[in-house]
Amino acid sequence: MTDKIKHHLSDELLMGYSAGTLPEAFSLMVAAHVSLCDECRARLEAFDAIGGALLDADAGQVELEFEDKALEAVFATIDGSDQPKTTAPEVTCSVLPAPILAYVGGDVSSIKWRSVGRGVKQAILPTSKDASARLLYIPAGAAVPDHGHAGNEITMVLQGGYSDEMDHFIRGDVEIADEDLNHTPVADMNEDCICLAVTDAPLKFNSFVPRLLQPLLRI
Repeated sequence: MTDKIKHHLSDELLMGYSAGTLPEAFSLMVAAHVSLCDECRARLEAFDAIGGALLDADAGQVELEFEDKALEAVFATIDGSDQPKTTAPEVTCSVLPAPILAYVGGDVSSIKWRSVGRGVKQAILPTSKDASARLLYIPAGAAVPDHGHAGNEITMVLQGGYSDEMDHFIRGDVEIADEDLNHTPVADMNEDCICLAVTDAPLKFNSFVPRLLQPLLRI
């Protein structure tokens, strides 16, 4: 899977997940991505190792051991030879990674989709209120209304792919958007697209109808 994934999580997100400081929705995104991506899982293990070393170190040795562990983690991530590997969680669905299965309560057939217009559907996942997580279904060739962001949005492709003003994204890829990005994601023509999207603020739609429906759809 790693050979095909070109768009990865940031170090800030991986460190936040390792430290347990991310909102639940963003933690779900990280867990789902690292279950598919060897590279990000190895980087997460490096941050976990550094955090564990800091917790175990004596007060007088913290700075020295942090430097040593940080260097070891960096070199291990680069060459991939010494970094311990963990087994990816078992996935029993070809579309939904294991961390998402628990939130859906089953496979894709168990998702309770709700139409948001133009053939696009969503299913909001039950997470804490400080951020939201939803599954998006975009029919092949269909577009999500053009929008900006009042905060941060992270989208990961689970099936198919989509393109926008930034790049092309396929299964396992993540797109990290902030207030500076306005885009119109369009699903690939050959397959319906399913994504996991997490946000910490409402989207900023540029068209009137999506803005009108936004409170009802909780986007």
